Amino acid sequence: MQYRLPAAASAVILSLAVSGCTGGSLIDDMLTSSITSTSHTADERECLARAMFFESHRSSREGLIAVGSVVMNRVESDQYPDTICEVVAQKNQFAPGVMTRPMNSKALPDVMAAADAVLKGERHPKVEKAKFFHQAGLSFPYDNMHYVLQAGGNAFYEKRSRAQRQASPIRTQAELAAAGRVENKSGSQLAETKPAEPQIRALSYDAELARADAIGSLLANQPTSTTAE
Repeated sequence: MQYRLPAAASAVILSLAVSGCTGGSLIDDMLTSSITSTSHTADERECLARAMFFESHRSSREGLIAVGSVVMNRVESDQYPDTICEVVAQKNQFAPGVMTRPMNSKALPDVMAAADAVLKGERHPKVEKAKFFHQAGLSFPYDNMHYVLQAGGNAFYEKRSRAQRQASPIRTQAELAAAGRVENKSGSQLAETKPAEPQIRALSYDAELARADAIGSLLANQPTSTTAE
């Protein structure tokens, strides 16, 4: 026997099916991109939330989604571990104690909600394929850092090869605003709007070139190379 659903019910089901595969949502008045979501464990949810909690300054949802997008870009990259927890726990990559310190903040529910959104496929469209960020406003003596976004107190960037730099100029932090890639300050803010700790710890580069990919490591001395290896 066949049953015909009412037109309204059919429309709802169709809408849900489409939204689960493509489209996006709004963060701070900006449309975000989405990809096909996959199932994740409770541990992966916590690991992602921890990276977003300790690295985003917890000032806005846009900043949270941007950090989460970087984590997922690393998971999808052949250059980094294959799971969220392995990426976040990778030595000298994220903020010290990211996997062990307590997450105490009024903004925690918002952080968890943003982590859930990233796990469901939401991405910050301007992060694109970037896998690095540091505290906004800091400068480094490298010529291969192409900045794509400033949000949540962080500047997000890609490392560009020599061929890429010759084909297209590097975008500096100063040029982000002109390119429309600075966070919308009029957007919604989270419950906690100030850093919980000195954000000098949230750097992308370490003094040792062998650890130059670290997001959360400290900058002790300036390296001599002008290109981050």
